[in-house]
Amino acid sequence: MIQGNSIDGSFEQSYHPACMTELTLTAIFEEAEEGGYIGYVAELPGANTQGDSLEETRENLNEAIQLVLNSNREEFERNFSSSAKVTREKFVLRAA
Repeated sequence: MIQGNSIDGSFEQSYHPACMTELTLTAIFEEAEEGGYIGYVAELPGANTQGDSLEETRENLNEAIQLVLNSNREEFERNFSSSAKVTREKFVLRAA
């Protein structure tokens, strides 16, 4: 589940796979020349979408973000060597 947006244009997310509880990203919404909106996330290449209204574009962007994060997680799991000596831990990124 990803939800919410804030007045300053940033996009606050609550994405809930096993190891991630909250992530704040910047959503950009542009009015398209042909009508509707284009939406993308500054910090997450590949998370972009479009919609007829700003609300539809937000909803579509939520889905795009989930798809990109899930795809990246699945790609990692496919290429991860279970024989490697690794340490998994939560990593908290604090950024402005």
